[in-house]
Amino acid sequence: MKIAVGSDHNAFDLKETIKEYLVDSEHEVIDYGCYSSESVDYPDVAFEVAQAVYEGKADRAILTCGTGIGVCITANKFPGIRAALAHDIYSAERAQLSNNAQILTMGSQIIGTEVAKKVVNAYLNVTWAEGSKRKVDKIVEKEKEFVNPDYKDRF
Repeated sequence: MKIAVGSDHNAFDLKETIKEYLVDSEHEVIDYGCYSSESVDYPDVAFEVAQAVYEGKADRAILTCGTGIGVCITANKFPGIRAALAHDIYSAERAQLSNNAQILTMGSQIIGTEVAKKVVNAYLNVTWAEGSKRKVDKIVEKEKEFVNPDYKDRF
């Protein structure tokens, strides 16, 4: 699976750990930054990752910042993207199973690296069951009311 990753400076170390874990798990990884612990604004990275997923450059993505909240809010502003914050295995599984979330977000100041790896594993090893398709379709249809007409056919 092709996975995009990104973080702000607060979560640089966690992103690097997750990136290594993904490569070891034989995933293809596209790193959208940041590339050091030097200060960077999380919206810049989160928008870039969300756009990569939207354009099909990545199958799924993992974004991290201090709490995971900022990158989650930012990614969800991008048309057609469903990002989910998860710090436990059950929530990570449900993000995909129930909501077809393309992006998982986590907070480096909230979760330890070993638990983060388990959360990533849980998220990536489930496939949307489409049991909640009716609900997800309602979200998609409502979102289409608010976006540029050029985006509507890409959902």
